[in-house]
Amino acid sequence: MDAMIENFLKEYQTYRRLGLKAIAQVSDDALNQVLGADNNSIAVIVRHISGNLRSRFTDFLTSDGEKSWRDRDSEFADTTYDRQTIESMWAEGFQVVEDQLNALTDAGLERQVTIRGEPHTVHQALCRSVAHTAYHVGQIVLLARILTEGEWQSLSIPRGQSQNFNQRMLGDKKPQ
Repeated sequence: MDAMIENFLKEYQTYRRLGLKAIAQVSDDALNQVLGADNNSIAVIVRHISGNLRSRFTDFLTSDGEKSWRDRDSEFADTTYDRQTIESMWAEGFQVVEDQLNALTDAGLERQVTIRGEPHTVHQALCRSVAHTAYHVGQIVLLARILTEGEWQSLSIPRGQSQNFNQRMLGDKKPQ
């Protein structure tokens, strides 16, 4: 796999894992909990990310990224999902991206694709999609952290552990 495509793939995989780790900490009931008016549950955000990724990356190089079969507004409808459905939606969305990235090369990054009739290079479309995905995964992590009500297991460096972490990282990279 070419280096730039591999970097995009690793970013998507990072957000895929981060979202799953956050979702795993939330009770089944809390996955559908909405905190306040005009907000979204974790389940709804998952449905939106999945819909967006499936739409953008199905026939990625040959059709507009906003597919006629996608009903974006329904992704935000107040619907209750079980954990298995949430995890399936998550996997399906990311699988479409990963399949397309595995078929691309760095040379293809300058090809053109369209999103809602607007031309983008493949590179631009990937940057846009990674940013969109990261934005919503951040929402999922924040909601999960709130909904675990103090039982949160850090997904990165726990509070008060930065110095220890940095020492471990630097210790692992000492020159020979």
